Amino acid sequence: MASTPPARPYIGWRLFALFYDFWPVAALWMLVSAAFTVGYYVAGHAARENIQPFSLLAWLLWLTCWLVAGAYAVVSWRRGGQTLGMRPWRLRVVGGDSAPGWRSLALRYLVGTASLLLGGLGFWWAWIDRDRLTWHDRVSGTRVERLAKKG
Repeated sequence: MASTPPARPYIGWRLFALFYDFWPVAALWMLVSAAFTVGYYVAGHAARENIQPFSLLAWLLWLTCWLVAGAYAVVSWRRGGQTLGMRPWRLRVVGGDSAPGWRSLALRYLVGTASLLLGGLGFWWAWIDRDRLTWHDRVSGTRVERLAKKG
């Protein structure tokens, strides 16, 4: 009895997973922001003084948040192919013939970020792509599969 290959997920499932993943990432951002705020206070700034918008420290905070979100995604994909948001929708990131490497997963995150910054254009691309692949799927040599229901 031959097994059927995993299904290519619809873009809606990917967007639901992205929405789910926003919440653990937001929690990580809050921890990073708290650490920056404590460090700013310990460095001698008044307790009621905020980090100035568009200052070097503010840009460093944004970069750190982006890197922490990337670490969450890349480590999750590498360890089991899924982030927390992908699990309820039974989605998994896979490589061509083998498990994707760190470099391709980091590239996936980088291009996915660019896609989101362009209004999600790289995600919407999956609607017209013959294989339902996004920009970050194509560039990184990975793809998302939908796992069959257990049982």
